[in-house]
Amino acid sequence: MQKDNTKSYWLISGLYAFFEKGANYVFGFGSVFILYRVLSKSEMGIWVLFLTICAFLEVTRMGLIQNALVKFLSSEDKADHGEINTASLFLNFVLTALFACLLFLLAPFCGYIWESPSIIPLLHVYALTTLVLTPMYQSNFILQANLSFRGIFLSNTIRQGPFFLFLLYLYLTESPIELLQLAQFQVLTACLGSAIAVYHAWPYLNFARKANWDWIKKLVDFGKYAVSTNLSIMLYKSMDKMMLGGMISTASVGIYDLAIRITNLMEVPTFSAAAVVFPQSAREMVANGKAGVKKMYEQSVGAILALLIPIILFVELFPEIIILIIAGEEYLSAVPLLRLTILFGLFLPFGSQMGTVLESIGKPNINFYCTVFGFLLNIVSNYFFIKWLGIIGAAYGTLLTYFLTFIITQVILYKILNVNTLNVFKYAWEFYKKGFEFGKTKFRMLTLGGSI
Repeated sequence: MQKDNTKSYWLISGLYAFFEKGANYVFGFGSVFILYRVLSKSEMGIWVLFLTICAFLEVTRMGLIQNALVKFLSSEDKADHGEINTASLFLNFVLTALFACLLFLLAPFCGYIWESPSIIPLLHVYALTTLVLTPMYQSNFILQANLSFRGIFLSNTIRQGPFFLFLLYLYLTESPIELLQLAQFQVLTACLGSAIAVYHAWPYLNFARKANWDWIKKLVDFGKYAVSTNLSIMLYKSMDKMMLGGMISTASVGIYDLAIRITNLMEVPTFSAAAVVFPQSAREMVANGKAGVKKMYEQSVGAILALLIPIILFVELFPEIIILIIAGEEYLSAVPLLRLTILFGLFLPFGSQMGTVLESIGKPNINFYCTVFGFLLNIVSNYFFIKWLGIIGAAYGTLLTYFLTFIITQVILYKILNVNTLNVFKYAWEFYKKGFEFGKTKFRMLTLGGSI
């Protein structure tokens, strides 16, 4: 019975997590499809930089709040859940208030360094958006800890979907599209997402009357590495765009971001798996120790890699067609960029799942140190490659960083969990074999059924 329950967990949770990431990606990509056709390259670059700053704030929130909350709710006695939830909510509100203040203080500085004053009111509006998102994120973190992914899927989809539909309406009616108008509409969609998340999390919203400072300290002690790691990851992934904006122009950011957005398709299966693996990995550590976590890492990375390789090959073969469909002839200069950035997908599953398993076994500090190293290396490599080669130098610099950090992190995982990188490719091959056998069996059944 336990085995059946485990299979059911992976199937249902995996589907909801995949659909959530997939829906967000589709809506996001649909929005970009429209924006590339109505905004100038410079305006597109400003919007990309605005979204990058917003992502920094939300990733920081997730690092400090999400991982610690999911970790303790998944592993601690239910009698403590009320105090854990209250401590987490307290931290969430404090952090969000700090974000809102920082957005007002840093907005003029961002406008100055990127020579884009129009980004200042966008950041001021997002100060309100991030406040509205507080109940949504808190509820979704609690839902994840309780292995309930349906509410997470619905709240995120309802937050992202109306924004795309609003953009589509403006585009079809040939109405003017202004960046400030889009930022203001995000406040409304944040309200919708929060309402849905709270509704689904209501059965689990168990809070204590007072914040327990011991639990606040535990959450901060665990989350401080995760938040630092997440920030470093964001800087790692965004430094190329931010440096392009400062060293070349906001228009170059718009061109480069097109290649990165297509490459981000790799994140759909990768982060879907991470959302499901994290709470299960915490349980696996309690039940079977490091051996169970090792096998989970190798199998999950192998399965993700098996899904990504055909996508990477397709993009390498037909980059021009993809660029034409998504952005039009004006952006064909992004083709060589795309051929390089799509290779990031070969390394993404290894790093993402490494962070997941290290945090689940209580070693977030190691993941943090690795990420900071990668971030610093990325600054150096991007600086020299951009100075040398221009826009395409950002792709070369980041690809070099991915490769070097991949080697280092695999050595670390071998020492901590005895992970064998070759096993990852063995599991990937087994994934293909099982898929082929499944397809062959279905084909035979259809053939026999047709002859009867």
